[in-house]
Formats: sequence, structure tokens, C-alpha cells
Amino acid sequence: MKMMDCVEVIVEKEKYARDGVHKGMQGWICLEERVEGYWLVNFPQYGEKDDIATISIREEDMKVVPTMDARINEQIKAQFEKNEEVFQIT
Repeated sequence: MKMMDCVEVIVEKEKYARDGVHKGMQGWICLEERVEGYWLVNFPQYGEKDDIATISIREEDMKVVPTMDARINEQIKAQFEKNEEVFQIT
């Protein structure tokens, strides 16, 4: 992996979810080097919306993808937000 690579998270982990990042979300590597097995990854939303997060992701927890589609991130984010609402109601 290298800076500017498009990547996809391939695991669901609580430490990523705390920042709003979930399995299937796509981002791009924003630093030239990994640090202790982690890459700094930005997870954008589509258009002019604020980014979901920029966090460190363990290399083995993601894979390189040919292109990134931020709309996928919005769909996954919406699913988790909907689930949170259901749990708060019950």
C-alpha cells in the first residue's frame, strides 16, 4: 500500500466504529508511510459534505480497491444511524 491508494475496510471493529467507520467503507491513504502497521486513511462523503473520519487503520484490516465511491460510505453510514435510532427507541 502507498499514499493515495483507494482502500476498503474489510472488518468491523469497535475502535473504527467509534469514529463512524464500518466494514465496507472506502477511503484513501493520506500519508506516505505506515506507522506501526497502521495507515492514516480519510473516509469522505459524496459531494460537499464533511468527511466521516480520518483515522489510523491497520493494514490487514483493509484492501486496495481500483477506485473509491464515497456514496458507498453514505449508504453504510445511513444503515448504522438507522440501527442506532431503533435501539434508542426500544
